Amino acid sequence: MSLELVCPAGNLPALKVAVDNGADCVYMGFRNSTNARAFAGLNFDNETAKQGIRYAHEHGRKILLALNTFPQTAQWHVWKQAVDDAAELGVDALILADLGLMRYASRTYPDLRLHLSVQGSATNYEAINFYQEHFGIQRAVLPRVLSLAQVENVVKNTSVEIELFGFGGLCVMVEGRCILSSYVTGESPNTAGVCSPAKAVRWQQTPKGLESRLSGVLLDRYSADENAGYPTLCKGRFEVEDETYYALEEPTSLNTLELIPDMLRMGIRAIKIEGRQRSPVYVEQVTRVWRAAIDAAKLDAAHYAATPDWMAQLGKLSEGQQHTLGAYYRPWK
Repeated sequence: MSLELVCPAGNLPALKVAVDNGADCVYMGFRNSTNARAFAGLNFDNETAKQGIRYAHEHGRKILLALNTFPQTAQWHVWKQAVDDAAELGVDALILADLGLMRYASRTYPDLRLHLSVQGSATNYEAINFYQEHFGIQRAVLPRVLSLAQVENVVKNTSVEIELFGFGGLCVMVEGRCILSSYVTGESPNTAGVCSPAKAVRWQQTPKGLESRLSGVLLDRYSADENAGYPTLCKGRFEVEDETYYALEEPTSLNTLELIPDMLRMGIRAIKIEGRQRSPVYVEQVTRVWRAAIDAAKLDAAHYAATPDWMAQLGKLSEGQQHTLGAYYRPWK
């Protein structure tokens, strides 16, 4: 069983460069709140989705469609229609989080492959096996809160394929359970599809520096020589007992390049790159590095090492230009 590289696409150019630079699968979303990266100007309508699917299939690659938010009763028809459209378009798999949507998809399109989204927040094999038994899922994307030893225990106790995040932005919460930004914006990211909706974001140049706000709440203030990141509550700097610092989470990226041999040994089925909200340039560069790294590890895992050049390239693309192994590596355990 090979280790697949799963790369993000927020638009058609990003999808094409992912395919061109070695992605085995590309994941995308529709242009509405059915996916968890529902930023204005991103994602696919049916026509661009059709073009992207055709391009990927012509190059022997697969398209995965994320319908990974949670439908509300009054809007159920929007998510149901998204499943119907995806099936008609010929996607290779749906990435789902909501049980009701899984039930609809599995009963209406029994031949359509289903993946459990990281938004489903399944952190143990019992949960994953439940989804397999009741909805026939064939792959599960694990939340980024498990150590490698815990991941390996999951792999050993399920026949469901396991997909791990390998690179990209980190979330302070267990995926699928964060409602932090809804206290400020009034919109839950699990239903509206974005934790900091663009309409609530404001930038303002002040005598003290560039300020970012979310629904009027000051999240950060940047000096002239600092890079300003997209404002999210969990990665804001706040004044706590006369100190100003990242009180919840520092802006940093997960980078597991050095762990590829361990993932191969465990039988991980796919490595996922985060970033459907990022540019085609980001997608191109990250895909190229990870393709080279995975191929090198497959060729000679015993002598594999992440090269300084790969790490430098990924460092430039990381949040805050810093990266971490996250929960995968816990030296105290």
